[in-house]
Amino acid sequence: MRKNSIKNTRINGEVLRELSNIIRGEIKDPRINPMTSVVAVEVAPDLKTCKAYISVLGDEESQKNTIAGLKSAEGYIRRELAHSINLRNTPQITFILDQSIEYGVKMSKMIEDVTKDMPERSEDDTEE
Repeated sequence: MRKNSIKNTRINGEVLRELSNIIRGEIKDPRINPMTSVVAVEVAPDLKTCKAYISVLGDEESQKNTIAGLKSAEGYIRRELAHSINLRNTPQITFILDQSIEYGVKMSKMIEDVTKDMPERSEDDTEE
């Protein structure tokens, strides 16, 4: 199976959905922030490994605790994933902290701060 095949894309989507359900509803670890979401999942073509990109809304301490909690619950998550998805191999999950949403919000705020200091240009000024 190739990396960007239709089958691999479908498996990635299914694992993403089930992983989100497991993290949101079935894990009771107090270290895991309730505002945790699975941004993306990349399952290897041989179905042996999986990278799960996790986004956590909160401070740096909360992000570290959430990743630690997910790593400690990895066996349970993998078992639940095996029960809900019928795959030949249940992939070994690696959790990676994804800060792209936080970075995007920070950049939007910086752009907004810069543009509010600029004077408004009217349409008459642009015609000259």
